[in-house]
Amino acid sequence: MAERGDWAEIKNRRMKEPGAAEAYEAARLAYELGRTIRQMREERGWSQTNLADAAGMTQSAVARFEAGGTVPSLPVLERLAHALDADLVVQVRPRVA
Repeated sequence: MAERGDWAEIKNRRMKEPGAAEAYEAARLAYELGRTIRQMREERGWSQTNLADAAGMTQSAVARFEAGGTVPSLPVLERLAHALDADLVVQVRPRVA
């Protein structure tokens, strides 16, 4: 049986596969968006149900989003931002070398 290797080796090998870097970046973005929404919700003392009601969503949809399990559309982000009395800012910036 082949040697399995440690996590770093496995990750490095997987990241060389086609589409892996893009999938990793999408997952990172979904996680960061979810974490930000959760933080804002908790700062208001709201439950996921409170946010879901204010945004016209279900509690399970909010839970999936906060866990980074879904990449939301812009209209969903707009509804969440509006429910949290926040501005949605979408930027495309040149990369810094």
